[in-house]
Amino acid sequence: MTHVIVLGNEKGGSGKSTTAMHLIVALLKSGKKVGAVDLDLRQGSLTRYIENRKKFCEINNKELEIPVLVEVESSSLDSRADSQAQETKNLQSALSTLGECDFVVIDCPGANTHLSRLAHLHADTIVTPLNDSFVDFDLLARIDPETNKVTGPSLYSEMVWTARKHRAMSGVPGGIDWVVMRNRLSATRARNKKVMGDKLEELSSRIGFRLARGFGDRVIYRELFPIGLTLLDLGGVDSPVRLSTMSHVTARLEIRSLVAMLNLPTEEEAKPEKEAAAA
Repeated sequence: MTHVIVLGNEKGGSGKSTTAMHLIVALLKSGKKVGAVDLDLRQGSLTRYIENRKKFCEINNKELEIPVLVEVESSSLDSRADSQAQETKNLQSALSTLGECDFVVIDCPGANTHLSRLAHLHADTIVTPLNDSFVDFDLLARIDPETNKVTGPSLYSEMVWTARKHRAMSGVPGGIDWVVMRNRLSATRARNKKVMGDKLEELSSRIGFRLARGFGDRVIYRELFPIGLTLLDLGGVDSPVRLSTMSHVTARLEIRSLVAMLNLPTEEEAKPEKEAAAA
């Protein structure tokens, strides 16, 4: 049974593509077969990241783990209903192509699109990178400006709730695990950081997500994109690039901590499901 991981929220610049690529490489290095789908059809950051990785291998005569990347085309049909039906078919075809993969990682755009909503319906795990800002928090919940209390779920939370309800009604076993990760945390003890933490803790139990510490605001993430590498590719004697600072070592620990936090299924856990499906 392929486990689908969706990287999503409705705001750009939160680190979805960077997180997606590091998750992909972490799973590949653990011996899993991994598929990748980039639904940000305009920017295509994950697609370019993977292409940069392939190019790095060719230029430097290196062998690195590469995911199976499948493209999903948007529809150009005039009718909204026909367009959505075509895009539904395109995504289903992509997931069918990746049916032999252990994991499929889907990178969604920072917008409410039909393909993004479809991806969330297929998710087993949703990872929502969130900058440590109330601008990003507003996508999850509304806050009363006078009392500073959470008044209710917001746009993106409602999308996840719809996906969970659809899954429950469809009879697919297991629910959707939702993990919100706080990205670009500073080392300072700013008041905003504490207030954000308190509000996220309150919201996590209210609308049903788990809270994870994400990636720090480090230049190394931006430097690795043009050459298609991740921090998990660095550090060894035969690595393409050496870890140069303690900050890089700490960043790699952040990635491993996130992967562990996701509690993704192991081969032993997946085996009964595969046997049941075969029967």
